Amino acid sequence: MGRRPVIMAFAGLAAAWCGLVAVTGQAGAWVVPAARPAATAVSWRTAIEVPGSGALNAGGDADVASVSCKSAGNCAAGGSYEDGSAHSQAFVVSEKNGRWGQAIEVPGSGGLNAGGAASIDSVSCASAGNCAAGGEYKDASAHGQAFVASENKGRWGKAIEVPGSGALNAGGGGDVLSVSCGSAGNCAAGGGYQDGSGHGQAFVVTERKGRWGRAIEVPGSGGLNAGGYASVYSVSCGSAGNCAAGGFYADGSGRGQAFVVSEKSGRWGKAIKVPGSGALNVGGSANVYSVSCGSAGNCAAGGYYKDGSGHGQAFVVSEKKGRWGRAIEVPGSGVLNAGGDASVNSVSCASAGNCSAGGAYPDSHGHYQAFVVSEKNGRWGKAIKVPGSGALNAGGYASVDSVSCASAGLCAAGGFYEDGSSNAQAFVASEKSRRWGKATEVPGSGALNAGESAAVDSVSCGSVRDCAAGGYYHDGSGHGQAFVVRRA
Repeated sequence: MGRRPVIMAFAGLAAAWCGLVAVTGQAGAWVVPAARPAATAVSWRTAIEVPGSGALNAGGDADVASVSCKSAGNCAAGGSYEDGSAHSQAFVVSEKNGRWGQAIEVPGSGGLNAGGAASIDSVSCASAGNCAAGGEYKDASAHGQAFVASENKGRWGKAIEVPGSGALNAGGGGDVLSVSCGSAGNCAAGGGYQDGSGHGQAFVVTERKGRWGRAIEVPGSGGLNAGGYASVYSVSCGSAGNCAAGGFYADGSGRGQAFVVSEKSGRWGKAIKVPGSGALNVGGSANVYSVSCGSAGNCAAGGYYKDGSGHGQAFVVSEKKGRWGRAIEVPGSGVLNAGGDASVNSVSCASAGNCSAGGAYPDSHGHYQAFVVSEKNGRWGKAIKVPGSGALNAGGYASVDSVSCASAGLCAAGGFYEDGSSNAQAFVASEKSRRWGKATEVPGSGALNAGESAAVDSVSCGSVRDCAAGGYYHDGSGHGQAFVVRRA
């Protein structure tokens, strides 16, 4: 947030847990650059500072962490800003009929956030004006607590501590890292907390008919998590009460393992190690970073693992009719990943078996490059460097942090790259008819980014023509500012 982006995968469990309890400092997700459309196609418009965020952000450190759109021109976004007392506060902003409103501090979050460190980490919209958001705040004892807030008919309600999370979170390290809504008022969220022994545990919580239930430790995760480091990183709902989640845990040998867990008809099943990941993960450090469901019981997930040489590799795994298949190394990524440090950072499924994913890898020169890969009718194709990103990425540091698909083969991606002056810049890319176009710097972001550090943290497509993206840039005073940009 408000700083130079850092490629975060592959740092191991300790870093993963630090990201859980101090997520306000993370750079955000990485996305693929958008294709330059034909004259009759849609194009990315000019990025703007989030309306109203300048007045809120007196301390100069703001970021859009998450964007969600469920129809054309109707989106919501959230993130954090620094107030005049140098306290981090959570904000939300809504777009209606293609026009962004004014950013506001999340109602009620100021009262919760006595410790002065709050952030929205995830937003999900089920329909126009009906969304949910989650994140963390610090209480008066400086303990991290998990919160959620809901928007109903265009009006954001008051933030609340996740029901039941206080009793779980005796160690004071709670956070909602991901939210997903299957329909209006029917959502799920997940994240992590610290128990009374200081061990990191994974939780999920479900909203039904507009009312949040009580958080529970992910069923079965306690037995897996003998090493005491676990969290849900990503949640996705194919329909109300039918969701999937993924993350990581530490086994009895302290080795990081990737897990998935599914909810069916409102009931969470038992977490399982990602099938096949054990054979891949000889190096003992694996994580699911992103999950997406095209329909109930039909999902995909992606992340990374370490092979027997200690090299980070990117993987994907698919769920079909409620059953998870075996994880595979992303096809083609081994050849790209000569530097041995690859990861899938984002997955999006438009329908069952039709998904796209993106992430980063280091090439033979040790330069990080952005990649995308697509699944068609249940079969993953070969990963490719984002077209055009090599020319942009003269500084050798690029990543896709977010991907969103409106329909099969029609997606958008975003992230960052480093230009020839070693300045971080934000980019977007678009896929049309299953073909990725060339990455482009976010229009207008260069003029905003006088402080030379920008990134797209989140992309969401409400229709095949209309998408939105958000992230941050540094202005001429070196202050981090939040931006949004629209494709229409």
